[in-house]
Amino acid sequence: MTNKLGVHALVWVGGWSHDECERAIAQTAELGFDLIEIPALDPSSIDTTFTRRMLDRYHLGTTLSLGLDDSTDISSGDPAKQARGEARLMEVLRVAGDIGATHVCGILYSAFQKYFEPPTPTGIAGSVEVLRRVGEKAAQHGITIGLEVVNRYESNVLNTAAQAVAFARRVGLPNVKVHLDTYHMNIEESDLESALIDTGEMLGYFHIGESGRGYLGAGNIDFDRVFRGLVKAGYEGPITFESFSSAVVNKQLQGILGIWRNLWEDGADLARHAKGTIEHGLKAAREAHARSTLP
Repeated sequence: MTNKLGVHALVWVGGWSHDECERAIAQTAELGFDLIEIPALDPSSIDTTFTRRMLDRYHLGTTLSLGLDDSTDISSGDPAKQARGEARLMEVLRVAGDIGATHVCGILYSAFQKYFEPPTPTGIAGSVEVLRRVGEKAAQHGITIGLEVVNRYESNVLNTAAQAVAFARRVGLPNVKVHLDTYHMNIEESDLESALIDTGEMLGYFHIGESGRGYLGAGNIDFDRVFRGLVKAGYEGPITFESFSSAVVNKQLQGILGIWRNLWEDGADLARHAKGTIEHGLKAAREAHARSTLP
């Protein structure tokens, strides 16, 4: 079993100008990662021709991630918001196709915000309908849709792996998968390893991040059990490291994510450490799994 390893662009840069694009892609490739995850909150800010040229130059793969906002909330039950949200997601798919992205992930099913009321059955049904159309379009370009499970302060729709599995099955498309993230799982799941195993073949994208979003191992997440869960689940998809610091920040995301503290200064050291941690953790988990299955 092999997994492509990635790093989020916000480890390197806060925007996506030509200079930031080349710098982030070059640094990601230099450390030996397989892909870079590009934030697409504003897909119009991504110069697809230049980005594709840089990805090709440095032989790097890519994925896109985003969260919808209140005006594009497809879980709202508001037909106008649903239409705007569907248009936004379709625009991101166009960008993904143009740059050769394999996955579009994130909070695609609701707004990326704190809610003060639970979702309604009508809103959930509308979200499922929109994502079915989006998923069908994505499939035409070989793109996997990842529904990211986030904590209760960032969405009121999908907060646990079990919720996401049920939602994705309701959408009912083979390329619409669950996207799990250890930062959020650490808040909402009672057992990270079991959640990964139970998600199983429905897991399509994975974020690895520490409890405080800094260096892996500097917080309280038991990554040994995380890696064992991934191996037991038979997960072969991307594993992307995600970390945020006020040293490198996108102003739009700073407020949404609460990036108030300077957790690190050196993105290269952070990413290098993360890659080694992931590689060593996966190797140990695979060895443990192989020994446990010996006759």
